[in-house]
Amino acid sequence: MTIKKILLTSAILVAGMATASAQQKLLIGSTSSSSSQYGYFVAVSQVINAKVQGIESSVVETGATVDNLRRLDRKQIDLGLVTTNTGYQAYAGTEGFKDKPAPVRLLWVYTAAPQNVIVRKDSGIAKLADLNGKKFNPGLRGSATEKTSEAVFKLLGIKVDEARGSTSDIVDAIKDNRVVGYVKSGAGQKLDGSTLDIATFTPVQVLSLTDEQAGKISKDMPDLGVVKVPAGAADGVPAYTTWSFGLAVVARADMPEDVAYKIVKAIDEDKSVQANALAEMKGANIAQITVDYGSIPLHAGAAKYLKEKGLAIPARIAPK
Repeated sequence: MTIKKILLTSAILVAGMATASAQQKLLIGSTSSSSSQYGYFVAVSQVINAKVQGIESSVVETGATVDNLRRLDRKQIDLGLVTTNTGYQAYAGTEGFKDKPAPVRLLWVYTAAPQNVIVRKDSGIAKLADLNGKKFNPGLRGSATEKTSEAVFKLLGIKVDEARGSTSDIVDAIKDNRVVGYVKSGAGQKLDGSTLDIATFTPVQVLSLTDEQAGKISKDMPDLGVVKVPAGAADGVPAYTTWSFGLAVVARADMPEDVAYKIVKAIDEDKSVQANALAEMKGANIAQITVDYGSIPLHAGAAKYLKEKGLAIPARIAPK
């Protein structure tokens, strides 16, 4: 090999190393790998890696919302899953985040999440009040589902014998009849995959709020929505009423504006990868959902993209 060729080869190698090192690595906080939402965040990472030049992302399995907020605060992740209600509490420094607001900003909201109260059909439990004293899981430890369920139960005067564990632990416990049920976020207007897994072996039912309970939640917990889920959330499941919040993706406030802009643009313009991972994303208008359900200020990069789309930014989510 000539000196010229050696120098040329060396230059190519150096250039390649420089390009690799120029890739900004981002970690995405998700949830339990047994949740259908985990698959969604794998899809998000795929979109970012394929469409956002200079960014290399990967997904981290976490305890969902509250865990993600803590990791964001510790700079262990760069963006992640947060529910709109707990996200607001973290941003405002209220509830479990009192006097310690989280430095987060909204990127996008992708769907609503009905909170389904699932019990074994043979448990003899027909209404929420019947859960008093029963071995029951209010949600994955550290998740917004857990935190919100506990607040709802307290408001409604329901005291369960709380069972703790990962989603897979609780699913096994319900199948073995060691736990009567759990609260699990739905996949849009369908039951979550872990619930369908239980139903394969053990018939289940979804408990519905009474009109009085629904009214009390609407009055005393304005950060939550009350939704009527039509019949067909799973085979044989009738219509029911439950509480709900939005599922969002937030980033630390110090994420560069151009990075946030490129990510949100790529996610909003994707019409297949996210839909293949999560059925309710098919045909979803992410930009509009974000405007309708966002609860905290947008990241400046996200706001820039939404304005370019011609959307008006409501005061409640205006960048700060």
